[in-house]
Amino acid sequence: MSRRRRHGRDERPKAAIDMNSLIDLTFLLLVTFIVTLPALEQGISIMLPQAKTDQLPTKDKKANVVTIDKDNRIFFKDKPTTLEELEATLTAMAAEDPDVPVLVRGDERLDYGSVMNVVKVVYKCKVRKMALVTVEK
Repeated sequence: MSRRRRHGRDERPKAAIDMNSLIDLTFLLLVTFIVTLPALEQGISIMLPQAKTDQLPTKDKKANVVTIDKDNRIFFKDKPTTLEELEATLTAMAAEDPDVPVLVRGDERLDYGSVMNVVKVVYKCKVRKMALVTVEK
């Protein structure tokens, strides 16, 4: 009688890695980054006006963000400042590089004059690249 070998069946134990915990960890990290990324981008919480916007001038350089909150407080790079300090800072920056981009973020609940006071300071400092930040409709 001939004995047939069973091909394909190996009786040795195989090594296996349980991937469930790695997948759980990956999704946990993904959700964490999705939740924290918007907070890292904005810094100061304001309600931006809605409008259709073009590309902001921040492709090649890090933009300098001026924020005006609903209480008419002014922040430069998330640090409280006054109009006079802002003017001195922007004048020094524009003297070094006139193409330094400045983004003005004003809360939509502010009156028009409060935002325009900051825009006047930016123009007075001879900054060439300035944009008003809005939310896409």
